[in-house]
Amino acid sequence: MSPSTDPYDLVVIGGGAAGFFTAVNTARLQPHWKILVVEKTGKLLSKVKVSGGGRCNVTHACFDKKEFPLYYPRGASLVKRYIHQFFTTDTIDWFQQRGVHLKKENDGRMFPDTDDSQTIIDVLLREASRYGVEFQLHAGLVGIKKNQNKFDIHLSNGKIIEALHCCLACGGLNKESSFDWLRQLGHSIIKPAPSLFTFNCPGHTLIGLMGISVPVVKVKISGTKLEQTGPVLITHWGLSGPAVLRLSAWGARLLQEKEYRFTIQLNWLEGEGWNAASVLSYFEQHRQEHPSQQLTNSRMFQLPQRLWDYFLTESGIAPPIRFAELKKKDENKLIKLLTDMTMEINGKTTFKEEFVTAGGVDCTEIDAMAMQSKLVPDLYFAGEIMDVDGITGGFNFQHAWSSGYLAALSIATKKDQFN
Repeated sequence: MSPSTDPYDLVVIGGGAAGFFTAVNTARLQPHWKILVVEKTGKLLSKVKVSGGGRCNVTHACFDKKEFPLYYPRGASLVKRYIHQFFTTDTIDWFQQRGVHLKKENDGRMFPDTDDSQTIIDVLLREASRYGVEFQLHAGLVGIKKNQNKFDIHLSNGKIIEALHCCLACGGLNKESSFDWLRQLGHSIIKPAPSLFTFNCPGHTLIGLMGISVPVVKVKISGTKLEQTGPVLITHWGLSGPAVLRLSAWGARLLQEKEYRFTIQLNWLEGEGWNAASVLSYFEQHRQEHPSQQLTNSRMFQLPQRLWDYFLTESGIAPPIRFAELKKKDENKLIKLLTDMTMEINGKTTFKEEFVTAGGVDCTEIDAMAMQSKLVPDLYFAGEIMDVDGITGGFNFQHAWSSGYLAALSIATKKDQFN
């Protein structure tokens, strides 16, 4: 099929947060341009809809530009450069100017004060409608060819669309072969790897306590320097929670190489500052002061009762046993479980909507101030298609907003135009 003779000023590939933000901000700056967003599925902003349990974790309340890039396991150098142009404060202002107020929660995550992701979707749809942004759904990208000063964009529905500018915001692609069309344009691809996933430990007795969470646990991958401290949730398949998700992000490459089979160590008492030596000393003191007290009733640490009882059972300590009757070998087992419990991990599970792909377009081939390709004139990038990914907590959405805004600014004003 021949391409249209009337090219679009901008075609954005991907109808998610990054693509939408690129399109509506370009349209605002160039209201007479023809702009098209192409989406392979039948839904727009689907990840925005389900993010944060349906509340949409828009960004993170980190306002230190030196600290902010530290939350990105990959792409931190790119983030470090562009945050001076569009930061978390700019995201908050952008939405507030359009009637959406963001609130901060204790862990730094920021949500619309309606606690409804539809609030974010509605404001983006209104912007698109206001400036006449067009959409084409059920149209996957097959390939892109540069034809002099225009792009020929080949879609899965057989159409070929011409565009003066093209922004790739189609998210993370989980297969290296899915980037072949980008390689044909000359770009290098960093091998994709899953990030932000939970740990599976099938058959382990701990999963019988699914639903129990502990607010501060240190989780370490044995034999490495990788460790994270934070909330841990026991699930019916293994372990989840922020500490596990952050660890999966920082260890994404290594854990992929290990085929998701590895050993972790947990200190369940990290939040109370206990280690093996201090727990042993405390037990000895408690044995002298409360010899007749049953261990199951002691609640010595701020652990859920079911979890405390689990540790006692796993140590061979029956419920009626009192401190004066506690055997040394059982005491040692209990201390080990509390402060240095080991678990064999075998597999991973996608964590709901938080799934992110590490890898993608090599950031060294992208102008960080313009989000423009250094290799192909008028080709831009926004969001997860780049080798940039953050930990959980709003950092990946902030990357979408920042990169989308800078791409829009560059496209609309010809900022840092390719020479």
